[in-house]
Amino acid sequence: MKKTLLSFAIIFVVLSNMKAQTYNNLWIPDTLIGTTFNLAVKDTFKQLLSGNQTITGGINNNFWGPTLFFNKGDTVHMNVKNKLNDSTTIHWHGMHLPAVMDGGPHQVIPPGTLWQPYWKVTNNAGTYWYHPHLHEMTLEHLSKGIGGFIIVRDAAESALTLPRKYGVDDIPLVLTSRRYDASNQFVTTNVSYGDYMLTNGTPSAQVSLPKQYVRLRILNAEIERGYDLGFSDNRTFYIIANDGGLVNAPVAVTRVKLMVGERVEIMVNLGNDLVGSSIDLKAYNSGQAFGFPGAEPASSGQFGSLLNNIDFPVLHINVIAPTANPVTSVPPVLASNVYWTSANATVTRTLNITNGNPGPNPIPFNFDNASFVLNTINKTVNLNDIEKWTVVNNNVFGHTFHIHDVEFKIVDRNGSTAAVGSHEAGWKDVMYVPKGESVSFVAKFDDYADAIHPFMYHCHFSNHEDDGMMGQFVVTNPAGFNEIKKEIISFSLFPNPTEDKLTIKMGDMTTEVYYITIVNINGKAVMMLPQPEMSKGIDVSTLAKGVYFVQLMDKKTKSITTQKFVKN
Repeated sequence: MKKTLLSFAIIFVVLSNMKAQTYNNLWIPDTLIGTTFNLAVKDTFKQLLSGNQTITGGINNNFWGPTLFFNKGDTVHMNVKNKLNDSTTIHWHGMHLPAVMDGGPHQVIPPGTLWQPYWKVTNNAGTYWYHPHLHEMTLEHLSKGIGGFIIVRDAAESALTLPRKYGVDDIPLVLTSRRYDASNQFVTTNVSYGDYMLTNGTPSAQVSLPKQYVRLRILNAEIERGYDLGFSDNRTFYIIANDGGLVNAPVAVTRVKLMVGERVEIMVNLGNDLVGSSIDLKAYNSGQAFGFPGAEPASSGQFGSLLNNIDFPVLHINVIAPTANPVTSVPPVLASNVYWTSANATVTRTLNITNGNPGPNPIPFNFDNASFVLNTINKTVNLNDIEKWTVVNNNVFGHTFHIHDVEFKIVDRNGSTAAVGSHEAGWKDVMYVPKGESVSFVAKFDDYADAIHPFMYHCHFSNHEDDGMMGQFVVTNPAGFNEIKKEIISFSLFPNPTEDKLTIKMGDMTTEVYYITIVNINGKAVMMLPQPEMSKGIDVSTLAKGVYFVQLMDKKTKSITTQKFVKN
C-alpha cells in the first residue's frame, strides 16, 4: 500500500511539474527579399514578463528585425531611417563592402535621418547579421533588441540538397539573455550576463519541426555569455557552416561552442523521432573551464547570473509530421573552399589583449595598452595584402575577436594547426581567444581602399567594446596615391525647386562624388548618401517642404561644397 501511495505521489509530482512547464511559441522573424530594403530603427514595447511591458527596440518590429535575403552578385540598397531618440549606426556584420558603407562608429545616423548605403554582395552563401555599432552605446542599443539576420544565397549552395524552407525546416535562432529590474525593464549597467533566456526574443521558446533533417542557423548575440550547445539526448548533429558560409564537409559533433558574434549552421536528424515527441536544444554550460564567459559561480552581481555555470534549455522542439519533400540525409561534400595559409602571408602582426585590471580605479580591457580613440588609426593595411594576425590573450578571461570587412581562416591556436577546432574549420569573422592563449588568422584585404573611413577590429563583448577594447585600420592603395588639395567643386542642382527627385550635374564630369549629406535649414542632417549613384538622382520625395542644402564631398580631394535647393 505504501509503495502504491508512493508511486501515485511520484506521478503526481511529475505531472505537476509537466503542467507547470509552459512554453511560448518561437517568434520567427519576417523576411525582406530583393535588392532594396527599407529599415526603420525605433523604440518599442514588448510583453516579456507578466505585468509591465518592457521598453525594447527593434527594426520594423518590436524586438529584433526582419531577415534580409541577399543573392550573391546583386547590388543591394539600404534605406535605414533612424526613428530613435538617440543617434545610432547599423553595421553589416560579416559583409565585404566599402568602409564608408560598413556602419561602424564613424557612420553615425542622427535621429530622424535616412542613411542610404549600398554595395555589391560578394559574400558566399551563409548566415550574417546587422546590428548597432555606436561607440559607447552598442550594449544599450543591442540590449534593446535592435538587430537582425542576413541570409546570403548563391548558386553553389542552392545546388545542394539542404533544408531551406524558411521557418519550416530552416530556422534562424538568435540566442541572448536579459536581466530585469522590478519594473520589468532591461538592466544594462554593471551587468555582464542576463538572468533569463530569450530565443528570438521569446522566453521559454518552443518550436514545432518536421520529422526529418532540419537546419538551425544559430547566432550568439549575447553581451558576454558563451554557449556549449547540444541536444538533451546527446544525439550527433552536423555543422555545415559557420561565420563565412559552408564548410567543405559536414562535421559530426555532439557539442559546439558558440561565442558572442559567432554563427553556426547545423543539421539535426529528427527522422527517427516519434511524431508528438520532444527534445531540447540546450546550453551545457556547467563545469566549464575558468575564463569561459558565463562559467562564473555567482548568481548575482555584475558577473553573476541565474544562468551561470548551469545547463539550461534554449529551445524546446516538438516533432511533427514530415514535409512533402523532406531532406533525409546530409550531403557528404558541401563546398570546395581554398583557404589562406600562414605561408601565403606577406605581413604579420601581433595584437595583445591588455589591462582589465580590477580595483578602485580599474583599467578596461584594450589592445596593446591603448583604448579606442575615434580619430586614431591603429593599423594601415595595403590593398591586396595577405596578412597574418596573432591575437595574444595573457589575461584571466576569454574574449571574442571580430574584424570588419574580411573573412579569415584560423590557422593555429598557440602555434598549433592541430589545435584549431573542427567547429571553426571554415571562413570566420569572429574567433574565441581563451585566457592564456593565442590565436592566429590569415586574411586578404582586397577590393576596397579608403584612406578616410576605417574598418574596425574589436572584442565582440559589447561592454568591452563600449569601454574601448577596439581599434581601427584603413586599407590604402599605394598605386592610387594622390596629393589631397582642397578646392571648390562645381555642380548644379535641377529641377530646383523639386517635388520628388533631385539631379546633380557636375561641372567637371571626371569628378567622383564620395559622400552627400542633405541638411535642413537648421543644419540637421536628414539624408546621408555614401558614394551615391549619381546617374539615378536623389529621391527627396519623403522630405517635408522647405529649404535644404546639399553638402557634396568629392572623392579625390575630400573637399566639401554646398548648394541650396527648395523642396515643394
